[in-house]
Amino acid sequence: MALRRSSQRPPQNFTRINHRIRVPEVRCIDADGTQIGIVSTRDALAKAEQQGLDLVEVSPTAKPPVCRIMDYGKYKYDQEKKSKQQKKNAAATKVKELKFHANVDTHDFDTKVRHARDFLESGNRVKCSLFFRGREGAHQDLGFEVMNRVLEELKDLGVAEQPPRLLGRSIIMLLTPKPATKQR
Repeated sequence: MALRRSSQRPPQNFTRINHRIRVPEVRCIDADGTQIGIVSTRDALAKAEQQGLDLVEVSPTAKPPVCRIMDYGKYKYDQEKKSKQQKKNAAATKVKELKFHANVDTHDFDTKVRHARDFLESGNRVKCSLFFRGREGAHQDLGFEVMNRVLEELKDLGVAEQPPRLLGRSIIMLLTPKPATKQR
């Protein structure tokens, strides 16, 4: 059985311009930002056409709706540019993962902690996971000791967002950089 798509309308997030504005009167703002006042939509549209610009509905929910005389193409371009810039600036923090074992050697441990330190300094989150192989699962206390050592080594740079916890045959911990150390 097919669904009727006519009842499912997409959300209306478009801006009405020129002849699509269907209210009798609007509060009009000129291209240079001066208030013209409440005028009929027809007069506002004529004034916009006289200047070679568009009449754009800025605030449709106001009583009466607020319209501005502007170059709509340029306005739309600037809005897209701003949204792209915001997406670029909101760089998603990456999660870097380090894998340990219960019988990790001191040199390997120090190297991985140094990598975790670098990740935290650059503002990334660090997921530390410790896997138990074979009979190592019988000595989970050794795994928690390793994870607590990692936490102790990195306490100056990071905070445990998720403390060490057992998940199946592994222990997982998530570290986030302290707010004062986030740098780019």
